[in-house]
Amino acid sequence: MSMTTDPSSSTIKRSTFQMRINPELKRRAEEVYAQYGLNLTDAINIFLQESIHENGLPFLLSPQNMEYKRAKAMRYLMDEVEKGWQSAEAEGWLTLDEVEAQLGASDA
Repeated sequence: MSMTTDPSSSTIKRSTFQMRINPELKRRAEEVYAQYGLNLTDAINIFLQESIHENGLPFLLSPQNMEYKRAKAMRYLMDEVEKGWQSAEAEGWLTLDEVEAQLGASDA
């Protein structure tokens, strides 16, 4: 059994990364991330980890971003509903009385 380790979490950070950035852009980004208790380094590490997880940018570069996220969430929801139906059909349907008996529910 293999476990995947999140390289941004508990590992010692020994590599440095330098970049040139507009000071105003940096200041504004730091303000945004500070609202979430993050510094710029934390935010960049999260961005990189999500890029690895998504195998690309963790967001779309288009005006259709919201529509894409909505469609992706709907696809996930429908997949979960389908798994539920398949599970119910494979294991058999229970009556309300059977469910209440299994849960130890009683009339209150």
